[in-house]
Amino acid sequence: MNPELGQDLSLFHLVLHASLPVQVVMALLLGASLMSWWFIFIKMFALKRALRVTDRFEREFWGGGDINAIYQRVAGEREGAGEMERIFEAGFREFMKLRPQAGLSLNVIIDGTRRAMRATYQRELDGLESHLAFLATVGSVSPYVGLFGTVWGIMIAFMGLSSVAQATLAQVAPGIAEALIATAMGLFAAIPAVVGYNRYTHDIDRLANRMESFMEEFSNILQRQQATAKSV
Repeated sequence: MNPELGQDLSLFHLVLHASLPVQVVMALLLGASLMSWWFIFIKMFALKRALRVTDRFEREFWGGGDINAIYQRVAGEREGAGEMERIFEAGFREFMKLRPQAGLSLNVIIDGTRRAMRATYQRELDGLESHLAFLATVGSVSPYVGLFGTVWGIMIAFMGLSSVAQATLAQVAPGIAEALIATAMGLFAAIPAVVGYNRYTHDIDRLANRMESFMEEFSNILQRQQATAKSV
């Protein structure tokens, strides 16, 4: 209780007695904030796993492991494989399918292998980028939604003074306070969403660059092997 104003200006009381439009805005912002945090944690664990599995695969692949053995392992656990592993598996499977066919040039075989890896790369990248659009939307829209609630609440507060002969701070303070809560909730929803979006976009871009580099290097390896095999 505020001793000077004689009114309960606690957060719970202000939210409970806010006007219906402001309450709707607060509910929307609360729901958006909860969904944002849910996606933030889901994406955090997913990207940590993607980076861990990618590091493991690169150590295995560039450590001199047999490509056929690696392919058999990845093909046997495809559902639990990482993004780069599935790209490798798709490319090597296509390479093994095209290589025995008579009349196909080396360029045709390698181009087919690259297309198979590129298609898998796009699917994996879409999976990594899932929910980022929601975070971007919450981060950009929430402040304006909160501002709408603030403007509406202040408008209602001043409209209530039209029938009062002398306006006092005690009469206008609750309406302004509840209106400002909407702005605070908008920022509370937007800031984590923006931070999460920027962080995860950066991590996904780095992982995408690693996958693209691997596709090019793996294509070159297969091209050299095929050229050597034909020259023998």
